[in-house]
Amino acid sequence: MGASFCNSDTSCSLPIGRAGGESPFGGDCFRCLFIDRDGTILQEPDDEQIDSFEKFHFVPGAISALRFLRQHTDYRFVMVSNQDGLGTDSYPEADFWPTQNLMLEILAGEGVEFDDILIDRSFPADNLPTRKPGTAMLKAYTDGSCNMAESFVIGDRDTDVQLAQNLGCQALKLSDDMGWERIAELVYAGVRCAEVHRQTRETDILVRLNLDGQGQADIHTGLGFFDHMLEQIAHHGSVDLTVQVKGDLHVDEHHTIEDTALTLGECIARALGDKRGISRYGFTLPMDDCLCTVSLDFGGRPWLVWDAEFHRERIGDMPTEMFLHFFKSLSDAARMNLNIKAEGENEHHKIEGIFKALARAIKMAVRRDIHHMQLPSSKGTL
Repeated sequence: MGASFCNSDTSCSLPIGRAGGESPFGGDCFRCLFIDRDGTILQEPDDEQIDSFEKFHFVPGAISALRFLRQHTDYRFVMVSNQDGLGTDSYPEADFWPTQNLMLEILAGEGVEFDDILIDRSFPADNLPTRKPGTAMLKAYTDGSCNMAESFVIGDRDTDVQLAQNLGCQALKLSDDMGWERIAELVYAGVRCAEVHRQTRETDILVRLNLDGQGQADIHTGLGFFDHMLEQIAHHGSVDLTVQVKGDLHVDEHHTIEDTALTLGECIARALGDKRGISRYGFTLPMDDCLCTVSLDFGGRPWLVWDAEFHRERIGDMPTEMFLHFFKSLSDAARMNLNIKAEGENEHHKIEGIFKALARAIKMAVRRDIHHMQLPSSKGTL
């Protein structure tokens, strides 16, 4: 679990802009969610000032996600916000407090209370160290009492990401692909990452995998077509995948492809962890003249059924006889069932369709339900 349960109902009401360095929670080590306000909790208007009730709207999903995290985790909630010129003629206090207090009242009614509220009032041109992404306003949290490595900054701007880097904690930035439901999942259940380095006399392979990524790929195997196929797993599976291979290609492609499959499979198995909450099963995908089906089960038992024929010796620089071998090695190392079938005439389309269908099957099977974090098995183990 990325978070543990907490039975404490302790909270404290602290003044906005508390400048002191004292910890509001005493000396015990704790974890925090440093949460931006405008654009993250409340929708930000074009003029960037929520100074009237007409501009007061919650970001979709914010209340339910914050309530879930407050109920099920032990994170401290710290609001950290830049409010340009608050208290000056350009943004009078009387325009700020009605919507601020209404937001806090609504959240409190849903069981969401902030342990600390910190607001910087400077203008961007002031360039003060208290202004995000500066950390001077957060001195109470940088004295070692807060476990920054397991804390998060949640926001909607690049400055929030930079604040996380400056604090040494993790960043979760709201976007079209990262809504509040997704943020709640990652904070509660954790980001599933793994790295495997496999070195033999024939190959030296490093694989990094983030099952909760954004589809980023950094693939270098020495085989152009193989790189292209592995990139499909990242892009269509919405996982971040790095594969760096030094293989004995002066001999042939066999060891490079086989050992990459074994390393990637082991990385998948490690990233899945205890598999609680996952869907477990997962995809039929058409690609022009071809129809490709990949049925998958992360049930802990390797098995491969292969129903695909290729009538060319090579596609690009990859021998077609190695396709079966790749998926067999992947199935063995990831300890998963794979049932693969491909129909069609174009050989390139067939194998690319298989890789894309595999990616979609992985994406479907690793999806988690944080409201039902049980093992998807009647046996009690996977």
